[in-house]
Amino acid sequence: MKDSFSDLTYEELKNKREELKKKSMDTRFSRVLGHVESPIELRTLRRNIARLNTIIHEYALGIRKAK
Repeated sequence: MKDSFSDLTYEELKNKREELKKKSMDTRFSRVLGHVESPIELRTLRRNIARLNTIIHEYALGIRKAK
């Protein structure tokens, strides 16, 4: 199930992206140490970060307008 990022404001999107990047880094470290509960979690985080980057870029290009 996809997370709904389209209803967030521009600042909330940027904050969420930073939060997911930190979580991704922690998950990567845990995977190296062998403490990962779900290996699919890293893939899901990467995809969500990519979705956020796309929406943020659409705001920069003017495709999406601020609410």
